[in-house]
Amino acid sequence: MRLVSPPRLRLLGQFRLELGTETVELCRNGQRLLAFMGLRGRVSRTILAGTLWPEVTEEHARGSLRTTLWKLPHGGPPLIGCCGDSLLVAPTLRVDVHILTQTALDVVEDRGPPFHAQPPLGLLTGEDLLPGWDEDWVMVERERLRQLRLHALDMLAETLIRQGRPALAMEAAWAGVRAEPLRESAHRAIVSAHLAEGNISEAVRHYDAFRRLLNEELGVAPSPRFARMLPEGLSARITPRGRDCLRGWFR
Repeated sequence: MRLVSPPRLRLLGQFRLELGTETVELCRNGQRLLAFMGLRGRVSRTILAGTLWPEVTEEHARGSLRTTLWKLPHGGPPLIGCCGDSLLVAPTLRVDVHILTQTALDVVEDRGPPFHAQPPLGLLTGEDLLPGWDEDWVMVERERLRQLRLHALDMLAETLIRQGRPALAMEAAWAGVRAEPLRESAHRAIVSAHLAEGNISEAVRHYDAFRRLLNEELGVAPSPRFARMLPEGLSARITPRGRDCLRGWFR
C-alpha cells in the first residue's frame, strides 16, 4: 500500500501548500486564510473574518469567509474543520513555522534531542515569515519568530562553545549579528568563541570594533559584562582595522 505524505503548509519564505507531490495554487484570500489558520491552529469565525476583512461589515466579512472556505482544495480530508463557531486546522497539516518554533524553543530551553552531529543552523537562519506580506497579524508573528530565532542562535552558540566546537559557535553567532548588527549578545558569543580558541587578539579586535560601532550608531558603550570578558586592560587597545572589518559584514 502506497503511503500518502501529509499536507504541508510552508510559510517561511513564499507561501506554498503541498498536497502529496503537488503544489496547489490558491487565490490570495485562500492563502491568507490558510496562513492565519496555520499560525493560530484554532480561531473563531468572528475573529477570523474580522481580521482578514477588517474594512467591511461583519456580515460581508463572514460571507467572504464562507466563499474562501468553499474555494479551498476538495477531494481529500479537509484542511480546515469546524467545531461550533470555531474553525480549526486539520491535525495532519504540517506547518513549517511550528517546526521552527519547536526547534528554537528546544535550543533556548536546552531540551530535546542533542545536536552533537548537526546543529540546526539551517533552520534557525532560514527565510522570514511570508516576506512582502504587510498585514498587521503577519508582522507581529514575523517579529515574534525573529526574536525567537535570535535567542536560539545566542543559546546555540553558547552550547557549541561548551561542547568545544568554537568554529560552529562562530557560525551561529555571526548569523545573529547579520540579523541584528547591534545585538550585543551575538557579539559576546563571537568574542567567547575567539577566547575559547585562544585567539585573544581576535577577541580584543572584535570587542573594539563593536564598541566603536555602538558608539557611532547609538552613542552608548557595551555593557560592563561584555568588557569583563576580556583580560583586564586589553579592551583599551584600539585597532582601527577592527571597526572597518566589522562594518564590512553589514553592507
